[in-house]
Amino acid sequence: MFVRQWFFLGLLATTVAFAADGRVEKANRPAASPISEAVWQVLDPNGYRVVLEDGPLCEIWFRKGVPASTTKSGQDALFPQLAPSTLVGAVNFLKSSTDYKGDPIKPGFYTLRYELLPADGNHLGVAPNPDFLLILPADSDSDPNATFKFQEMVGLSRKATGSSHPGPLSLVQADKSQPGVSKDDQDHSIFSFNLTLSSGEQLPVGLVVKGTAPQ
Repeated sequence: MFVRQWFFLGLLATTVAFAADGRVEKANRPAASPISEAVWQVLDPNGYRVVLEDGPLCEIWFRKGVPASTTKSGQDALFPQLAPSTLVGAVNFLKSSTDYKGDPIKPGFYTLRYELLPADGNHLGVAPNPDFLLILPADSDSDPNATFKFQEMVGLSRKATGSSHPGPLSLVQADKSQPGVSKDDQDHSIFSFNLTLSSGEQLPVGLVVKGTAPQ
């Protein structure tokens, strides 16, 4: 009897600990949004709702087949399979949040495009990896196959944040379970998922949905 009680309490503690990190629910395509129909056509309509300990944070829809990069970036990228400015998905922030710098993100819809941190002294040590997803205004990014130069990407992302800085979300290595939510040793909430490339390859990716860079 004692053994069974001990096992139950241990299982309960594990469940509570997991729930404290958050959970992932299904998110359907909304009936109306500022995301263009051309973008929706390349997105998987079955999205993910990321729920943290303080409630639902955002809903994310990923591209059904993300074009794979055929060139080297020249940086020590964590995800060299992705080319800068590639549309990866779209996000709906259900409440106010912050980007990886700690700047505010207003609730609403944004597209997500892959970008690399500039390899210069101004960004040295900003993040453990140079890989980011920049948020762009959904109504200003209607062509899923468009490509942008770095400064064009930054300019569009500034429109999303309404400030002089773009809105980056840090990409990290995925947790073992996808999809899922976990926390790292810096209390970052990380949403782990499998990104489907155009080649059919499943790429495990982690996205910091809540948490900022070390100060």
